[in-house]
Amino acid sequence: MIKSELITLLSEANPHLLHRDVERIVGTVFEEITAAMCRGDRVELRGFGAFSVKTRPARTGRNPRTGEAVAVEEKHVPYFKTGKDLREQLNDQHGR
Repeated sequence: MIKSELITLLSEANPHLLHRDVERIVGTVFEEITAAMCRGDRVELRGFGAFSVKTRPARTGRNPRTGEAVAVEEKHVPYFKTGKDLREQLNDQHGR
């Protein structure tokens, strides 16, 4: 599912809301999650999962073409851990 499909689905499920209002709400939610992660905060949506930022330390990599050593800088990457409810729903749905 892509963002526009989510907006359409929510608009159809909530006919009392204008499509542009749903679009603004979804955009605001994503902006706030992004802003919190940029501050280094963890965002937890109980039952769904938690977004956080992990730091990958600087390291020496290799250029696959030449084999030459290359310095790779420290990186901050987004990380998502599923919540218990989501994990259970996925496993029940797939017959595990």
